Formats: sequence, structure tokens, C-alpha cells
Amino acid sequence: MTALGLSVCISMAAAVSLGMTRFAYALLLPPMRDDLLWSYTLAGAMNTFNAVGYLVGALLTPWALRRWGAVRVLIWGALAATIFMALTGFLIDTAALLFQRFLAGVASAAVFVSGGLLAARLGAQIPAQSGLLLGVYYGGTGWGIVLSALMVPASLGWAQVQAVDHPWSWAWWSLAGLCLALSLLMILIRRPLMHWAPESPPSMASTHQAAPATRGLRQWFFALLGYGCFGVGYIGYMTFVVALLREQGAGPADITLFYALLGVAVVVSSRVWAGLLNHYRGGQALSILNALLSVATLIPAITAAWPLMMISGLIFGLVFLSLVASTTAMVKHNLPPEQWASGISVFTVIFALGQIVGPVVVGWIADGDGGLQRGLLFSAMALLLGSFFAWQQKPLTEKTTA
Repeated sequence: MTALGLSVCISMAAAVSLGMTRFAYALLLPPMRDDLLWSYTLAGAMNTFNAVGYLVGALLTPWALRRWGAVRVLIWGALAATIFMALTGFLIDTAALLFQRFLAGVASAAVFVSGGLLAARLGAQIPAQSGLLLGVYYGGTGWGIVLSALMVPASLGWAQVQAVDHPWSWAWWSLAGLCLALSLLMILIRRPLMHWAPESPPSMASTHQAAPATRGLRQWFFALLGYGCFGVGYIGYMTFVVALLREQGAGPADITLFYALLGVAVVVSSRVWAGLLNHYRGGQALSILNALLSVATLIPAITAAWPLMMISGLIFGLVFLSLVASTTAMVKHNLPPEQWASGISVFTVIFALGQIVGPVVVGWIADGDGGLQRGLLFSAMALLLGSFFAWQQKPLTEKTTA
């Protein structure tokens, strides 16, 4: 297989870890909230617990990578995420669902970090296509969003016709089946992936570089602030935008179109921003993309016009996963290969911290007088602040050495 073909295949891991395990929840939040009588604060807390799990997973993943390697972590993480997704359909107790979202977050982080590392290694084999290969991997989240947009309404509709209890359960089980199929794909490409993206052999140098990014946190200060603000801002949109569309009177077909368009835009984004990711070594790409994302999030905060909502979803999809890719590109531009895993993990931890704050704050605001629109206004301001911080980030003067 070619490096590009492998990148497309491992992008299905991103479809599992974020596209379905996390972002499908936006489509299922309204029926679950209606059925289980949740407030918006509690609905947001579900994704907050998912983000807490993601943080724990991000902290544990570097150890897992050293012990088992990126390919094994990718495969077993995808299988674990599949199991946790299926488990959701059997639960209605709030505490149990919160714990399930936590466990799913742990598995998601393991898959996403290991997949990003493998995409970075593939890019190292073909430097001219490095930005494209990273973008293709992260764009895989879009395929998960598209599959969710098509699968969830169909599953809900079938379950409602059958008059089963908790029809949203069947949507989770359907998504788990898709995740299992994609996890099996990870197993099928195991050997060529290990050939193209081999584990770095242990060396005296690497043993002294276990925490390079933590040694240079001050050098990454503004990039980490900008990325943390991104975590706070984007997750509010991805958690509640479908609920807002439903409040504004959008029907199932409209919501499917909106979410599928957003997912397709995520996939296309790998081509749109590849040059930007290759060009900048500092925080410029992170800043530009944060600013665009702020505009996309501001639109539903100030208007309910359907054409503008579609533009919002299109811009958001074109930007948000490429913003994640920009931090991986920044790590690759500024650190030697043996430090990529820990560098990506540090950014992932900051990302997770932001995601912990975002959903519950937006939900708490939405339970007040301002509703979901005011909650998304908070998200847009967080993203704009992140753009300001990221613009201050300069390239490291030299690559970290032992």
C-alpha cells in the first residue's frame, strides 16, 4: 500500500474516535434529553465527562505507546471505543451514562493520539506530502460525522416505528456496528502500517527525552493557550448546534443535510489547508483557523436564517479538524521524530482540558435566559481569544536536543 492509501485507512480510526464516539452525541442529545428529562447542563456534562476521559487517555497514551507501540494502541483503542459505544444503548441511569462517556473518552484519546503519530510518521517518509497526509488522517473524522448523520436518523426512525422503549438506544448500537467494521480494517492493514511507519528503536538519546514538551512548556506557552481556547470553544458548537437547529424548527431531513455537509467539509479540509500546515512553523496556522472557527460559531449565535446556518456548518467543517492537525504539524516542524509522541500528547492534554470546560459552561448558559444562542456566543469569544494567543507563538529557535 502507498503512504496515502494507508493514511486514508487509518483516517477511519479518527472516524471511530471522534466522528462517531464523540460527535454522534450531538445528534442523539435531543432525543436522549427529551426521553431522560435532562437539563442542558446535564446534557453538556455528558460531553464534559467524555473530555475528562479523553484527558486521562491522553495522559496514559504515551506510556501505552512505549509499551505496545502505536499500531497496537490504535487497534485495541478502536475496539474498546466500539464496546463502550454499544454499552450506551443498554444504559438509562445518569451516573452509568456519565461513566460510560468517561470510558469512551479514554479510548478515543488512545486512538486519536496513536493515529496522529502514525500519520506523522507516514508524512516523514514523504515530506512533500506531510501536510496532506496529516490532513487526510484528521479529515477521517468527517467520514464519521457523515456516517452518523445518515445512520442516526434512520435508526431513530426505525425504532420509533417499532415503538420500542428508548429508541435512541438503537442508534448507538447501529453506530457500534459501524465502528466494529472500521476497527477490523485497522487489523487488516496492521502489517503494511508497521512497515511504512515503524516504531523508533529505543536509544540512549530517546531515554533522556521522555518529556521534551514538558521541558519546553514555556516555549509553547502561547500555542498551548490558543489550543486550550479552541478546546473550550469548538466543543460547545459540536455538542449543541443540532439541538439549536431543532429549537429553531429544523426537521430531520434538514438536520441530516446540515450535519452531513459539515462532515463532508471536514474531509475536504485536508486538501484546503495542507499548504498552510506545511508553510508555518509557529502559531500562525493555529491563529488563522481559530479566527475562522470563531466566525462560524458566531453565526448561529446571532441569527436563525437557514442559509447562514448552512454556511456556518460548512465553514466549521472546513476548519476545526485542520486546526487539530496544525498542532501536530507544529510539533513536527519544531521537534525531532523521537519527541513527536510526547509533543502531540501535551497538546492533546491541553485540548482535553478545554473540552472539559466548554460543554458544561455552554449548557449552564443555555439553561438561563439567553438560551443556546448565548451559549454559542461564549464559544465564539473563546475561539477568538485563542486566535489572539496563537498569533503570539513563534517557532522554536532550535529543535530540542538531549
